[in-house]
Amino acid sequence: MGMPVTVKGQVTIPKPIRDRLGLAPGSRVEFVPQPDGRVVLQKADEGGAKPDPFAQAMGSATALKGMTTDEIMLLLRGEREDL
Repeated sequence: MGMPVTVKGQVTIPKPIRDRLGLAPGSRVEFVPQPDGRVVLQKADEGGAKPDPFAQAMGSATALKGMTTDEIMLLLRGEREDL
């Protein structure tokens, strides 16, 4: 399956690949060149980096279902990690 490259050098990672690698908005990936010329895409080791609260909330309102507006604001400000 071929994917077009934009003028900025960006490509869309197909959903089945994102799901397989466990990629979510804000995730980081690495491109690892192989000796035979191929390039392997893998999820980057985030080294315990704190997840971006905006990335966690972006893309799906179901992740915020049942939360009050105040709880959402605390989460987005990074003031509450347990929500």
